[in-house]
Amino acid sequence: MNEIRLKNFRCFRDGQTARLAPLTLLVGENSTGKTSFLAMIRALWNIATGFRVPSSPDFKEDPYDLGSFDEIAHHRGGRGSRSETFEAGFSSNHYQLDVTFGRNGTIPSPVRTRLAFGDIRVDEHSEVGQTLMLQVGTSRGRWELQAPVVSSGWPDADTPLMVSLMYHLRPSNSRDGEEATVFTPLPGSPGFSSEDWELVQRLAYFGLQLFEKRPFASAPVRSKPRRTYDPARPVPDPEGDYVPMYLANLYFQDREAWVNLKKRLEDFGTVAGLFDEISIRPLGKRNSEPFQLQVRKFGGGLKGPRRNLIDVGYGVSQVLPVVMELLREDAPDMFLLQQPEVHLHPSTQAALGSLFCQVAGAGRQLVVETHSDHLMDRVRMDVRDGVSTLKPEDVSILFFERGDLDVHIHSLRIDEEGNILDQPEGYRSFFMEETRRELGL
Repeated sequence: MNEIRLKNFRCFRDGQTARLAPLTLLVGENSTGKTSFLAMIRALWNIATGFRVPSSPDFKEDPYDLGSFDEIAHHRGGRGSRSETFEAGFSSNHYQLDVTFGRNGTIPSPVRTRLAFGDIRVDEHSEVGQTLMLQVGTSRGRWELQAPVVSSGWPDADTPLMVSLMYHLRPSNSRDGEEATVFTPLPGSPGFSSEDWELVQRLAYFGLQLFEKRPFASAPVRSKPRRTYDPARPVPDPEGDYVPMYLANLYFQDREAWVNLKKRLEDFGTVAGLFDEISIRPLGKRNSEPFQLQVRKFGGGLKGPRRNLIDVGYGVSQVLPVVMELLREDAPDMFLLQQPEVHLHPSTQAALGSLFCQVAGAGRQLVVETHSDHLMDRVRMDVRDGVSTLKPEDVSILFFERGDLDVHIHSLRIDEEGNILDQPEGYRSFFMEETRRELGL
């Protein structure tokens, strides 16, 4: 995703556009909408890959709970000042999705959706639970279809939007003998043909390839370590409860993958000063019996004792789920991370910044909410020093600035020297005040 658009969503009243890059850092005071921003990114991904009427993205799914429509639509206080709709959208390599959400009982539901790629576009308008109107446009013309919204049949309740379009948007002269969906040409447009259908297929295929894996979204506080773990099927969760089971499964069932991931984790652990070795300790003879997750540090040419994860600093267990997700071979292409620096020493926060530069430079996109100056400074210095393949244009800093009852997002860039460009007056004002006080000015 290259760009996110918001209007009347939570604390964002005016229409806003925020630039996303391979590495995007969200900064600002508490309660300025950074978590809501992350939640909307995932909601838009869900719509792009799987939206079907009357289904809606879940704005209460962990780790984000934005509440009902009344908590999500912008409200300035006072009677009648709540917005009746809110809007969001994104752009990615000439591919665009724009959605308007209305009220469906107590939950937000898409009432208008547009998918576009160049001059190919699909517009979907619906009245909740009633009628769906679909418009298809190419360089040749525009066509329209109206249909009742049903829970089964068309639209397909469980089929991603683009897959359904590929099946149902058949020209009247389709060769497979199946009944075609009949589109009415709008004034000045010819009949819907095989050529138009092939153009819409391009939009479909591009969308499916663009969003293959669901983003990983982390919680701001991860799971507490345990002294022993019982083997279980690792089911990913935002808090990282599944991480020990995932590592144990690799240890017992895929030694090559375990060795590779173990080395990556240990390389980061050493640089960050957290641990030099991580290991699984079976407590029985079978892989179905309990196990422990252990780490140890080296010093003075000696290997220290292996220690249970619960017996070392809390920062290890807090950062491990984030680092493991970033370094696993089958990692998704997008990460939505909340305060990954929690419980970490400043030097480790800085090491985490370097890891983000390395991972983002390898073709993955990271959107990181952070309050860590050490992490931010390390990113700027690594870009300046060419430590990774990340270039200045590959980093976006989104500064969330509170107004009276609204929040404005400033899209900031860095230059080749790591300097932050075009800072608004409110950026860093707190730190400048503290510095002046320290100097007695």
